[in-house]
Amino acid sequence: MNRLGSETSPYLLQHAGNPVHWWPWGEEAMREAKRRDVPLLVSVGYSSCHWCHVMAHESFEDPATARLMNEHFVNVKVDREERPDIDAVYMSATQAMTQQGGWPMTVFATPEGHPFYCGTYFPRPQFQRLLTGLHNAWTTDRDNVLKQGAKVVEVLNSGTALPNGPLPTAETLEQALANLRESFDPVRGGFGGAPKFPPSMVLEFLLRSGEREMSGRTLEAMARGGIYDQLAGGFARYSVDAGWVVPHFEKMLYDNALLLRVYTHWWTATGEPLARRVALETAGWLLRELRTPEGGFASALDADSEGEEGRFYVWTPEQLREVLGPDDGDWAVRVFQVTGTFEHGTSVLQLPEEPDDPERLARVRERLLAARELRVRPERDDKVVASWTGLTIAALAETGVVFDRPDLVEAATAAAVLLDEVHVDGGRLLRTSRDGRAGRNAGVLEDYANLAEGLIALYGVTGETRWFRLAGTLLDTVLDRFADGTGGFYDTADDAERLFQRPQDPTDNATPSGQYAAAGALLSYAALTGSARHREAAHAALGTVSVLAGKHARFAGWGLAVARAALDGPVEVAVVGPPGDPRTRALHREAYLSGSPGLVVAPGPGPDDAVPLLLGRDLIGGAPAAYVCRGFTCELPVTTAEELRAQLSR
Repeated sequence: MNRLGSETSPYLLQHAGNPVHWWPWGEEAMREAKRRDVPLLVSVGYSSCHWCHVMAHESFEDPATARLMNEHFVNVKVDREERPDIDAVYMSATQAMTQQGGWPMTVFATPEGHPFYCGTYFPRPQFQRLLTGLHNAWTTDRDNVLKQGAKVVEVLNSGTALPNGPLPTAETLEQALANLRESFDPVRGGFGGAPKFPPSMVLEFLLRSGEREMSGRTLEAMARGGIYDQLAGGFARYSVDAGWVVPHFEKMLYDNALLLRVYTHWWTATGEPLARRVALETAGWLLRELRTPEGGFASALDADSEGEEGRFYVWTPEQLREVLGPDDGDWAVRVFQVTGTFEHGTSVLQLPEEPDDPERLARVRERLLAARELRVRPERDDKVVASWTGLTIAALAETGVVFDRPDLVEAATAAAVLLDEVHVDGGRLLRTSRDGRAGRNAGVLEDYANLAEGLIALYGVTGETRWFRLAGTLLDTVLDRFADGTGGFYDTADDAERLFQRPQDPTDNATPSGQYAAAGALLSYAALTGSARHREAAHAALGTVSVLAGKHARFAGWGLAVARAALDGPVEVAVVGPPGDPRTRALHREAYLSGSPGLVVAPGPGPDDAVPLLLGRDLIGGAPAAYVCRGFTCELPVTTAEELRAQLSR
């Protein structure tokens, strides 16, 4: 019997019709394995994973393979996006055993959940042999199998955590910049070789550090390459090659939220027109393609459509001419470099340079986009993840105020309302929801931290103290439930489900590490409240940055960005005045145009005891005013955007 039909995860529901007798993760599956005296087969993936689809089609939809699985194992399907804690501990085991990792992840474990054999994608013939071989080992050599599982658990639990160092200094951050230069690709941007992932957190650190070469080269190269959707906006997950040409076509919410914020910050730092265009196009893509009816944001768009990766996005020269006619078609072939990158002569669109006729480009893009809309669209994973929505709230709110787009701020607010009403219960957070119905999985550290970060940003843009208070509640839970006693944080709460290992990873991956995200949110909250407890916790959580900066800076990008903000203060700006007054709005927007690292803004009609930074901040001669402070020590208030700009530039 397949038990996935009542799940909320789109990934699990994709497998609800398999002949495999899948179980969702839980005690019931483990009890069943003990009752039958068979191992667990834990298969971990996510809905937009191309190779997950391949293995599902080859093996999980195959009756003969399913028969072997059902006879010899209790089979458990896990959505890694719903359960990052399960994914983390089994990925540690997979990497320890195979020196590599990825998805789908295939783990064979004892009924207690202790892994004894791990891998990733297996072609069907190899997978069938593996199923038979492990069944034989379980029935004829049980002692060695159990010893292997116990040894893996012992080794993983005896591994020492990354040591904590002191709060990073300016010299530490210079060492990080030097380390990044060693792997920087000066020709194509980015770091290292193929494949290349958008280095969003590192780019944020570079921009906060005033570093323009590595950040600008990378941001321009990504925006002009095939990894960026030149028709609709939005970025693919990564580039298969080193030149950002050939994307892995899945589009993830977290990538686009992080990149939206970075491109907005690139514009505030440089005024680069490309930064503005890409930021606004990506924001538009988020609202059009990922926004859910409830006001949240869906997790991802699949890479595949009609059984083929990228089919929705690629073009042949003939297709361009068919849509545009011979003149515009030939022009588009040249401008977008459609030269037959893939089999069947198709190409992803690139835009290596701005054409001389921007109006013609706009018309061509509009017509091609309309034609593309007639194609079969990739599937959408429409579950809402608290962490990634928090990243999106921050990005939309800041982009909205910087570019004077109230619709983006309204979308950020609607997402915050959904999370508050559906995901938050008594200060505790549920990780996912779908169709307005909360899932059952507890939030992990990144959920609390990234949502708190988004709410603090939203408060700074809207002045609604509801979001400031909720951020404080979430951060209190972080301090009370996730702290490890040495200055760091575990990825799961102290009352979360016990796995064979309590996951803790301070390094960034596709999103900021939970620890560095917590440090950033704690630092911002301390800047608004003057709370020594929150500031000290933020500083302590940044200790591992000092260990990583000199040799592994690419894996501590967000920690480095937060450390830069900590060294800068961060700058606190209280803006007081009637919200509808154009003078108030001018001061408020000017604060965001400063590009100050980790800037926090407290807007209000006047002094407000709900937000300590606003206490005692009065209008000046009845006029709106701005107060620029560090550590609650403020300069003289100013009443014009020009005066505020001068103060912030110092």
